Amino acid sequence: MSFVTISELFMQSVETFTEKDAYYEKINGEWKGLTYGDVDKLVGRFAAGLAHLGIQPGDKVAIQSTNCPRWAISDYAIAFLGAVSVTVYPTLIPSQIKYILDDSDTVYVITENKEQTDKILSIIKESDGLKGIISMDDQSDPSSNIFSFSEILEKGDGYISENGFNLDESAKTAKPEDLLTIIYTSGTTGNPKGVMLTHKNLVSNVLAISKAIEIRAIEVFLSFLPLSHVFERMSGHYTGFSKGGTTYYAESVDTVADNMMEVKPTVVIAVPRLYEKIHAKVLDKVSGDPPIRQKIFWWAINVGKKAAKYLTRGQEPSGFLGLQFKIADKLVFSKLKDKVGGRLRCFISGGAPLSEGVGKFFASANIPILEGYGLTETSPVITCNREELYKFGTVGKPIEGVEVKIAEDGEVLCRGDNVMIGYYKNPEATKEVFDDDGWFKTGDIGNFDDEDGYLRITDRKKSILVTSGGKNVAPAPLELALGLSKYIEQCLVIGDRRNFISALIVPSFEILNSWAEENDIQDKDRKNLCKNPVVMDLFEKEVYTVMESFSRYERVKKVALLDREWTIESGELTPKLSVKRKVVVKNCAEVIDKLYSGKPTD
Repeated sequence: MSFVTISELFMQSVETFTEKDAYYEKINGEWKGLTYGDVDKLVGRFAAGLAHLGIQPGDKVAIQSTNCPRWAISDYAIAFLGAVSVTVYPTLIPSQIKYILDDSDTVYVITENKEQTDKILSIIKESDGLKGIISMDDQSDPSSNIFSFSEILEKGDGYISENGFNLDESAKTAKPEDLLTIIYTSGTTGNPKGVMLTHKNLVSNVLAISKAIEIRAIEVFLSFLPLSHVFERMSGHYTGFSKGGTTYYAESVDTVADNMMEVKPTVVIAVPRLYEKIHAKVLDKVSGDPPIRQKIFWWAINVGKKAAKYLTRGQEPSGFLGLQFKIADKLVFSKLKDKVGGRLRCFISGGAPLSEGVGKFFASANIPILEGYGLTETSPVITCNREELYKFGTVGKPIEGVEVKIAEDGEVLCRGDNVMIGYYKNPEATKEVFDDDGWFKTGDIGNFDDEDGYLRITDRKKSILVTSGGKNVAPAPLELALGLSKYIEQCLVIGDRRNFISALIVPSFEILNSWAEENDIQDKDRKNLCKNPVVMDLFEKEVYTVMESFSRYERVKKVALLDREWTIESGELTPKLSVKRKVVVKNCAEVIDKLYSGKPTD
């Protein structure tokens, strides 16, 4: 298929895959589906309903919802009108939402439910440009300009009969350079910036990623990363739809493990935290197995590591190793595959660095994790690993149509049709991220693998810690290494302008509680556990072991245990689950000062 706009992508898919299942969501305990033909009709009706409300080309319409078929229908309908979608994370608080809606000049907001609608109602009187709300859960109050999703569909029916509106004609009016969406960056410091992405930006990424990783019409996706973020939107939402795939929308992030068992996905797109959690749970279970099972497990992992030399290059191990691998697969790896549905072809990872150890673990079981790299500003993919060659510790090689080079100071620069046209109403910020030759400055430090031209990202440019002794320390490798411990849920390495490196650690309390029982620790209160000398000794030994592979000046010398997780709601995580360093450091200022009040341990 050939398309140059998202509208054309949609039309070609619904015409080619009319009878095929497109979307599933669980309603009252049952998975209910829509075919591509059903989606075609609903998008046409909803687009016409928006036109009835007066939505014009260039108008901004926000979507404030978790992932569901109505999110997808809304997105396509907005595009067909030549309007611009503004994605809003439903986890945001009203003041944050107000900033985005005001800054983007949004005229209508499509909300998921009463909770989200109430957030808009609390700010709508203070927003000059906001005209009304469309509620996905069919809440309606015309006197307050709240329309239900069903009402808009009905208004669309009338608009179609009166005006002859149809998607085919609308698709022809869209141009590749037209603005498609504004996605606000998470804003680790200051207010978020609105990234302007065109049809060309997203389409170029869809076409390039489809060539880098084969996506087939038989693919089954499980969607749980926020569609408000460009990673899930481009890869699962647009690319999957363009190939005729079937998408199941997870009930929530907490039900992902159960949903994988139910829908048996072939491709799962996620951030590294999911893979780290699966890895930690597997190791925790194995540690409680009888000695003979543990011996079989680790034998299988060692065989898998040898086989990975071939598996990561799209080859099957042969000879005696091939025989051993088949036995290992039957005894151990098949059970791990069953835990993720039983027919998974590959994981796709992005949004944050993937631990090399986690990548090797899954590769040993012949479950590839294909790590990629990019930013919201690049639609998002710049590089990715391939099934025929994936390399641990790298983010792959550039996708088609994207140029990448390393600046003199080590910063990764890129150029291509995937790069944004700028930040909305913010020319100063836009100018800052482009050099004189039009290269986009990613803010990441990296280098190329000379052998295969695969890119390695070593850290964020602004995250480099400079100790009081003048040593430069990249925190990311330390955090990745610590994150492999089954006892560590979250961690942040600190030490900028300090005389040694330390770490803030949030324990994995589920696993820590089990350990506490085994060690006769009765008090399971989180605060008390974090202060318990025996528990502290456990974590200090874990950190000491991990740090042995690092240079002396890089090593974490002291740790502080925190009794609560960092969350999106607390403002300490971005919606893609990256830690907001400055926010955590500010919130933990007293803890950090206490860490540095004494001498470091060796």
